[in-house]
Amino acid sequence: MTNINLEDVEIKRMNQQAEIYSKKIQKVIDELGRVIVGQNKTIERIIISVISDGHILLEGVPGLAKTLIIKTLAETLDVNFCRIQFTPDLLPADITGTKIYDHKSMNFSTVKGPIFANIILADEVNRSPPKVQSALLEAMQEYQVTISGDTKKLSKPFLVLATQNPIETEGTYMLPEAQVDRFMFKLLIDYPDKSEEKRIIERMTTGTDIAVAKVISPKDIMSMQKFCRKIYADEKVRDYVVDIVDCTRHPEKYGLDINGFIEYGASPRASIWLIVAAKAKAMLMGRGYITPEDVQDIAYDVLRHRIILSFEAEAEETTTDEIIRRILNTIKVP
Repeated sequence: MTNINLEDVEIKRMNQQAEIYSKKIQKVIDELGRVIVGQNKTIERIIISVISDGHILLEGVPGLAKTLIIKTLAETLDVNFCRIQFTPDLLPADITGTKIYDHKSMNFSTVKGPIFANIILADEVNRSPPKVQSALLEAMQEYQVTISGDTKKLSKPFLVLATQNPIETEGTYMLPEAQVDRFMFKLLIDYPDKSEEKRIIERMTTGTDIAVAKVISPKDIMSMQKFCRKIYADEKVRDYVVDIVDCTRHPEKYGLDINGFIEYGASPRASIWLIVAAKAKAMLMGRGYITPEDVQDIAYDVLRHRIILSFEAEAEETTTDEIIRRILNTIKVP
């Protein structure tokens, strides 16, 4: 009984702290809403990625405000923002930096590349060859960059938001699986509805620039990221997550007949991010504990780029989202 009471007290304390952070986060969302019309889910997911300390791959046609959302977010968070346009002639050193010989001092000095910012927009990341794409790998995973044998730590918070265009494949290079797996989320951004598009026209054709306030400091972000990991996750919810991910690898164990549509299931990173992102979602809602509904809400964005479909699935035009839907409908909710 004593343990239960202590646990209840701890969850209550977590709830109180989560409510405080939730109010701060809402100020960021409100500031973004002054500039961005619609895209509420995209904004929420990006906020969750900031809280979770995870990276995002965004897929959507041009003109859906991807750059504007990220740039405005950086302004509200009071952090350094850098946009890197990926092109076929880009070199790894253009991202990470290089060493330059100084004839006066007769020494090499390190010139840091644009990766040394807090929020990186890797625009059309699939336009550059794999050698250039891999320049992001060390930064995304280890939060450091090695330049000619000299390792430099990146300043935190550090977030990579990479975009790719789904309608053009000519002159593009498919992202390596190792790199795709390092993204916490893969978001599919859709068109605004008619009412939102009308508001976009009204807001963007008046010639008025909207300034946003800096409402959260990098110190606040680091504090939120640390608190996020402490949010309570019950063992039953953890088991639920393990079952979901295991079902992507062995669907037959759960009585799910998907005709060999899955070539490779999700990696252990999926289990980690399902829990961490669910914790961030709970914080966003002002809770100090996660629920199965939190897991279900973010499952598609965590899993869709980690499930590799077979040729049969592609031939029958079965999508990963459809596979995920069937898995969630199959696994018993605690």
